[in-house]
Amino acid sequence: MKRIFARWAVAGVAGLLAACAFITVNVYFPEKDVKQAYKSLDEMLLKQGQQQGPAEAPPAGEQGAPEKKPVSLLPSFSFVGEAHAQDDIADRLASELSGIPEVQNAYDEMRGRLPQLNALRDSGAVGEAADGSVVVRDAAKAGVAQALVQAENGNRKTVIVNMAKAILRINKQPESKEALRQVLGKAAATFAETKREEAKKGWWIQLANGRWVQK
Repeated sequence: MKRIFARWAVAGVAGLLAACAFITVNVYFPEKDVKQAYKSLDEMLLKQGQQQGPAEAPPAGEQGAPEKKPVSLLPSFSFVGEAHAQDDIADRLASELSGIPEVQNAYDEMRGRLPQLNALRDSGAVGEAADGSVVVRDAAKAGVAQALVQAENGNRKTVIVNMAKAILRINKQPESKEALRQVLGKAAATFAETKREEAKKGWWIQLANGRWVQK
C-alpha cells in the first residue's frame, strides 16, 4: 500500500512539474503607447535639426510677448497633469529609452546617415520591411548601400530590443528568454508600422501580410 501511495505521489509531482513547464508568460503589450513612444523618439533624437529653418522674427511690438502656457494659468490643478503624466505609458517608454546611452548612440548614428538613407528610399533602392528593418530591393541601384543598410539595421535592433526590455519592466516581468521573445516580435512589428506611416510618397514599404507596395 505504501509503495502504491509513493508511486501516486511521484506521479502527481511529475505531473505538476510538467504543467508548470507549459505555463505561457503573458505580457501586456500597449501597442498604441509603444507606437507613440517610437514617434516621440524619432522627433527627439532622429529628426533633430533636419527640418528646422530659421525662426521668423516676431512683428514689432510683440517681441516681449510671453509664450502662452495654459497649465500655468491653473496652478490648483497642476497635480492632475502630474498624475496623468505618471500614468502615460508612451511618455514613460520614450523617456526611459532616450536616457539609455546605447539607444542615444544608435539614434546619433541613424541621424548621421538619414540623408543617404532617404536618397536610397527615394530612388527605390531600399524599402521598409515588415520586421522593422531596411532591405535592399534593387541591387543595381543600391551600389555600396549594403554597408549602410547593415549599420542601420544594427541600430534599429538596439532600439527595438531596448523597447522590449522597457515593456517588460513596465509589466514588472523578469527579462526571461520566453518573455523577451514574446515582446520582441511585437516591438519590431510596431516599429515597422511606425516607419510605414512615416514613409513618403513613392517609398517602398512591406505590409504586415508580407506584400510590397509603393506608398
